[in-house]
Amino acid sequence: MNDSKVWLITGAGRGMGVNIVRAALAAGHRVVGSARDAATVEAAVGKHADLLAVSLDITDTASIDAAVNAAIDRVGRIDVLVNNAGNFQAGYFEEISPERFRAQMETNFFGPLNVTRAVLPVMRRQRSGHIVTITSTAGVVTGGFGSAYGASKFALEGWTESLREEVEQFGIHVTVVEPGFFRTELLVEGSSTLWPDLFIDDYADTASTIEAWKSMNGTQSGDPAKLAASLVKILDLEEPPARWVAGADAVQAVKQKGQTLIDQAEAHLDLSTGLDHTDDGA
Repeated sequence: MNDSKVWLITGAGRGMGVNIVRAALAAGHRVVGSARDAATVEAAVGKHADLLAVSLDITDTASIDAAVNAAIDRVGRIDVLVNNAGNFQAGYFEEISPERFRAQMETNFFGPLNVTRAVLPVMRRQRSGHIVTITSTAGVVTGGFGSAYGASKFALEGWTESLREEVEQFGIHVTVVEPGFFRTELLVEGSSTLWPDLFIDDYADTASTIEAWKSMNGTQSGDPAKLAASLVKILDLEEPPARWVAGADAVQAVKQKGQTLIDQAEAHLDLSTGLDHTDDGA
């Protein structure tokens, strides 16, 4: 295909990443699929002539550099980066240790930054590229039991907004994807979810809240294969969006948050406006 591109996808060994790899390959693109263990990518996706599986740990810059160099050596360029790898540290703020909270930020926030930092020089030389970062509806609106995860995703949202303005001069697009609840492996026991490591008596409902989250596994409304196929179409647009809200539940949540922000901005106009200096210096 004349419009075939090279995609580098992190977290390609399970969950949403597997679906994105399959959709990109089905569309005729070449894919560099990465995971901590490259073998898990081929095990999940199967062998394919246009798939290069590489080992990449998004928290290890040496690992990232080696994977990006391997990709360039084999396929010559990187047109699309999909920052997909991440995990979910659940829990109330006080019940998440400082070490666990930092680990959440290292994976979900600094991980995509690490990979993007390694790929950007390639895209700048090409004067083209597309950086896609999977955040979450929790990057726009979050709630109790999600403070660490929400913090990491909100941080990604702010970073991408700045990055977009910085790199558009080089012909590089930046898109953030905000999925709602999709039927992936995120809530599978021992997979991508970490439960609180501390327990405080005042938060008496911690155990029941964990069980409620676990019960959602397998019942999420979103189909990850459909998201992946739609993502390929989104990225093929002549003017790809800065933000793609994925899932009916996500659309509703983001719209409600937008109205909430407007309501909050207008709630105390008498105190919020008129705060400029007056001409007399008062």
